[in-house]
Amino acid sequence: MTVFGGTDPINVLIVGGGQGIGLGFVQHLLMGDRLLADWPPIGRIYATYRTPSANLEALVAQHPDRLGLIPMDVTDEAQIAQGIAQLQAQIGRLHLVVYCVGFLHEGEIQPEKSLQQLQADHLLRYFQVNSIGAVLLAKHILPLLKHGDHSVLASISAKVGSIGDNHSGGWYGYRASKAALNMLMRTVAIEYSRKSPKTTVVMLHPGTTDTRLSKPFQRNVPPEKLFSVERTVTQLLKVIENLRPEDSGQFFSWDGSQLPW
Repeated sequence: MTVFGGTDPINVLIVGGGQGIGLGFVQHLLMGDRLLADWPPIGRIYATYRTPSANLEALVAQHPDRLGLIPMDVTDEAQIAQGIAQLQAQIGRLHLVVYCVGFLHEGEIQPEKSLQQLQADHLLRYFQVNSIGAVLLAKHILPLLKHGDHSVLASISAKVGSIGDNHSGGWYGYRASKAALNMLMRTVAIEYSRKSPKTTVVMLHPGTTDTRLSKPFQRNVPPEKLFSVERTVTQLLKVIENLRPEDSGQFFSWDGSQLPW
């Protein structure tokens, strides 16, 4: 029995489904009947994207009755609200929402190695994507999670966002924005416990995954600790499957262990 319980189909929203871990979730869930034996049937899947994705378009062509696409830039609250309104016009409820949008490097914005490399606009970009987008999603998605069935709102965080586990320093913006994500979503979990008590809100550390985000930083990662997207998604879905209501507001690693704040 999964966290969702029952045998009725569940509806899913993957935010940031155009690439990386988000795309992996979409692909895996579309094959749910074969890969998620203990889960209820996967009903309708929705994926958001910031820029057009050939991968998603190809999946829609293969699964037109199961997959829907929603344009959404998470740094623009109006787009978040419009995307959720589009969802509400099509379905009455969601059971699993996974926030997969993450930002680590782009052009001149790179993880900082020292205080001298800090720039205010770069820090703001980290927080806009990694922290603020997730909590604004939680603000607007509540009506679709507030129903009689169990549901999960999961955000992809990172172990480097753990303050207690920070022993090496550096990466100021990424670390701080992931720590902020954890605090924001833990606070969401407390409010949801009153407004949507059957929703479990969690933060998930995926491990180092072989994606564009981690590519420049894989040199010193042992091969056994560099996960394929498929492995990461499989592991995270197993963590989600085993969640209990009392886990809401917690921070879990890919192996199901709880991480320090």
